[in-house]
Amino acid sequence: MNDLLKISGNIAAILGIAVCLISGGARAIGQYYVAGFEAMTLFNVGVAFMVAAILAKVELKN
Repeated sequence: MNDLLKISGNIAAILGIAVCLISGGARAIGQYYVAGFEAMTLFNVGVAFMVAAILAKVELKN
């Protein structure tokens, strides 16, 4: 179970960072939409992935 939480936390963190970088980069160059989704919506999804990763890592400590 601990290995599953560790792996899923790492994957969620990597996905979150990637989604935030992609959406932030799109907004930086002036695009409002990425693959049909609003860039700020994708940024919020990236933040949600990172929060899920943090919760998985915190659960490992308990």
